[in-house]
Order: sequence, then C-alpha cells, then structure tokens
Amino acid sequence: MHKDILVCGVGGQGTVLASKLIASAAMNLGHIVHSAETIGMAQRGGSVTSHIRIGEQVYSPMIPHGNADIILAFEPAEAVRNLPYLGKDGIVIVSSAPIQPVTESLNPTGYDGSNMITYLKSKCKCIVVDPQKLCDSLGSTRYFNVAILGVAAGCGKLRLDAQTLLKEIETRVPAKFVNINKAAFTAGMNVCMTGEI
Repeated sequence: MHKDILVCGVGGQGTVLASKLIASAAMNLGHIVHSAETIGMAQRGGSVTSHIRIGEQVYSPMIPHGNADIILAFEPAEAVRNLPYLGKDGIVIVSSAPIQPVTESLNPTGYDGSNMITYLKSKCKCIVVDPQKLCDSLGSTRYFNVAILGVAAGCGKLRLDAQTLLKEIETRVPAKFVNINKAAFTAGMNVCMTGEI
C-alpha cells in the first residue's frame, strides 16, 4: 500500500493526535511509515500540519506538492492553504466550522469559512463535515479530531481497518477518554456509511 495523508488545522484541535493514530495503526499493520509535523505557532492558534507517508517507496517524511491522496482538514482556510499538496485524484475531507484567526478580531472581514468551502468544491473532490452535527451525541466538538478519522475510514479513504484504529485509540488516548473517543470514531464511520454527510 502507498498512501500520502496530510492532516491540517490550528493549534488545539487535536491534529497531532489524529496523525499519530493513523501512523501507528499503519505501522501495526506492517507498513513502513514516515511522518512529520509542522507546528509553527500552534499554541497561539496557528497552523498545524502533519504529513503521514505510508509505503515502501517513500524516502522523505514530507509529502511533495501534488501527491497527497487525502487531506483531512479541521478548518476550511487550512484546507485551502494546503490544497497545493493534493494529488489530482485526491480527496479533501474538511470541517465546515471556521476558527476565527486573531487578525479577524483586529480587522473583521466576516470570515465564516463558506467562501473556502465553495472554493474547495470547485477545485477538488470534497466531503464537507459539520462538526456540530457529527458530535451532537457526544456533547462536545472536541472529539471531532477522532470523528473525522471515522469519516475517512467509513468512506474507505484511509485503507486502514476500523478495528486497528479503534485499538490505537485504546492505546494512545488517556483511559478516561477512551470510550467517548471510540464513540466519536464510530459516529464518523456511521455518517459516511449511511450517506448522511
């Protein structure tokens, strides 16, 4: 298997955990995995990007432009910012909910993410996920990072089986949050398989 996956969002959204779940699940299935994070000003709400490259013919942890099979984007503007990485047959799975940048409070532009979603739909294959709707039964959108993995797995885009990913959640998530994160992953899988997105 060869798969290039880019995970992007802003600091505090759980992008790094999501990328570690993908990478460790692939390694446990016997694949060679390279990964790297570009964290930047993550603690201040800045961009966070994780590159995950799976396969024997991978010699660098960074995905070249035009090569990503999947972009998992936790924020619409971050999806657009990272779009040059997407391959011609790739797909973007993106949150519809914007995170207001600090600059928006200094000079309001009315940013609500809708223009970014419109742009993405015009440029690539795109699955738009409403985090509020997806995480409604969980009581908080803070579990969206795991729920979006469920969406990607349920749509068959990750090519990693659900049981392996669930096992990684059990291993990597603190014990008191394991059940809610497993529920988030299952919720993501279910909406994709039932076509409710």
